[in-house]
Amino acid sequence: MRFKGLDLNLLVVLDALLSERGLTAAARRINLSQPAMSAAVARLRDFFHDELFTMSGRERILTPRAETLAPAVRDALLHIQCSIISWDPFNPAQSDRRFRIIVSDFVTLVFFEKIVERVAREAPAVTFELLPLDDDPDELLRRGDVDFLILPELFMSSAHPRMPLFDETLVCVGCAMNKQLPRQLTFERYMSMRHVAVKFGRTQKPSIEEWFLIEHGLKRRVEVVVQAFSMIPPMVSGTARIATMPFRLVKHFEKTFPLQIVDLPLPLPAFTEAVQWPALHNSDPASIWMREIMLQEASRTATTSGRRGRP
Repeated sequence: MRFKGLDLNLLVVLDALLSERGLTAAARRINLSQPAMSAAVARLRDFFHDELFTMSGRERILTPRAETLAPAVRDALLHIQCSIISWDPFNPAQSDRRFRIIVSDFVTLVFFEKIVERVAREAPAVTFELLPLDDDPDELLRRGDVDFLILPELFMSSAHPRMPLFDETLVCVGCAMNKQLPRQLTFERYMSMRHVAVKFGRTQKPSIEEWFLIEHGLKRRVEVVVQAFSMIPPMVSGTARIATMPFRLVKHFEKTFPLQIVDLPLPLPAFTEAVQWPALHNSDPASIWMREIMLQEASRTATTSGRRGRP
């Protein structure tokens, strides 16, 4: 089908090409043969009067025209998908929807496992793909490559809708046998002790307490850097190291590691874990259903934690 001279089928080819940046990978993504893919690229070049990409060694480099086209093409296809194609009634019990979600190990262990258990009962064919924290989650949301992003609200952009889930508090944690860790921890003592710190993603993004210290020009004594909160307990167990962790996660690991909790001597308020989704999915029935489940389970999580006194 043509629209003002453009075969609209070529937009799917162009989106795959711009995303994969390789003919073979793009052809595989949209189930097209190599000759058909090459012919489609030739037609795209002819229509846009642009090469779309050039070779630099073995790497394909997008032309300025292609860089401009990439977000527009992706947004157009997403709009068609969400507004025209995907408006069939959503029946959870019969759906085989797969949700792709960026979520930390902390939220997975203390919250999202409850979501998975509940969905397994109510919608047994629905599946999940839980993804690690990305260096540019906003771009993944914009492209519709993920369905949800769960992060502390202060790290979220305003480009997409979101809703709060539950509040959390950071605490200092050490081994229960660590005699160097006093019950009342001063700031000076906290800074002088050996730390295990968490940094996320390829660019080593700091955690909340590290971000606070950097903002104030302070540097603590970091002995071990790990890539996830769940790696902290074995790194402090049986040592004189301390770390900063979400309270709920420490309580989770108390079952398997000898840990003690001490109030964090930093003026950090409780933070809010929130869920964010692509703006184009705002009216998607499946997304609405999943958001409602998250909200209900978050309410239960907050109530249970409140009975224990924290956060």
